[in-house]
Amino acid sequence: MSTPLLDIRIAERLKSLRSERGWSLDALSAFSGVSRATLSRLENGEVSPTTAILARLCAAHSMTLSRLMLMAEETFAPLVPRAEQPEWEDAGAGFRRRSVSPPATALSGEVLECRLAPGADIAYDAPPREGLEHHLVLIEGALAVTVDGETHHLSPGDCLRYRLVRESRFETADVSAGYFLFMV
Repeated sequence: MSTPLLDIRIAERLKSLRSERGWSLDALSAFSGVSRATLSRLENGEVSPTTAILARLCAAHSMTLSRLMLMAEETFAPLVPRAEQPEWEDAGAGFRRRSVSPPATALSGEVLECRLAPGADIAYDAPPREGLEHHLVLIEGALAVTVDGETHHLSPGDCLRYRLVRESRFETADVSAGYFLFMV
């Protein structure tokens, strides 16, 4: 017998919530009172969750059951045609971004295509979410990225992987930079 689609989505959402917090199965078990074995089976979609177990897990994640269900029920369009990918530009800063894969509650990743003009210098005092994972792939030009006080000079094809904890800075010199930013 196959697992209902909503159960699969709940399993995926529970796993991503635990992952976002950096909790092991053992840690979540301790916080929720649900056995590690049951948690593993739930996250793998091997069993359907009961209301009592979902209530315990929601309490551990400080959310209501209705919020969890909304997160699991939300659907998203799998195909995002280029013409429908939202673009935004800060002409004064020389920054343009296109949301290639816009954020969705049911998904954990997001992809941006960015372009910085020559001489651009954009600094961020703090991350939008501490520990946000970035994978930046430089497609063209040259880019200096400073993360937590360490500057990295990228050439086309280079990939810089990091977690945002404190400030960050993106700088170009005499050439522009085009890159993809994958956020998880």
